[in-house]
Amino acid sequence: MAGEGARRMAGTTEHRWRVLRRLAGRHAGFFTTRQVLRTGCELRVRAALADGSVTRSGVGMLRLAQWRPGPLDEYAMWAAWFDGAAVVSYQSAAELHGLGRLRPRFLHLSVSAGRPPVTPRLVLTRRKLTVEATESAGSFLVTTPARTVLDLAETEIAQSALNEVVTDAVAIHRCDIDEIRWGAEQLAPRAAGRIRRALLAV
Repeated sequence: MAGEGARRMAGTTEHRWRVLRRLAGRHAGFFTTRQVLRTGCELRVRAALADGSVTRSGVGMLRLAQWRPGPLDEYAMWAAWFDGAAVVSYQSAAELHGLGRLRPRFLHLSVSAGRPPVTPRLVLTRRKLTVEATESAGSFLVTTPARTVLDLAETEIAQSALNEVVTDAVAIHRCDIDEIRWGAEQLAPRAAGRIRRALLAV
């Protein structure tokens, strides 16, 4: 009887570990200490840290060591921090899509839920985006090129920079003029006017 109980406990532990690994797999191997606590994997993760199969990536952030470092790891890590409720947006989305030359100093995220981390690296916008406004980049979400263009029209970037973003979006076929023009009709007058001026430069 005791042996059966031990087997059930081992099975439960393995199941929890699989659940945590699946969560980490959504975000290039990254997972949070909150997820560890939620899945009840504290002992397993402590052992994995000791044997090197899990590494620390920052305060409250861990990673499965089997995942190789990649150029988009930072995006994946913050997606994990917000449990997938974050979308790369604004200047950072433009950079990922190859639109303009904004060279953002910060990582811009739109988040619908979650506790913000203590870091000067992030610029967060609290909002809930529709499924149509986002697309998957594998281990994280990013606003679509059209949504990115419209979002930037609502910011304080220079008109010349917005012109370049719109021109690039059309030139490399990330979105067409009609799509941008229709989207602009849903914006406030100032942002819509900025889009109209940018389209004249295409």
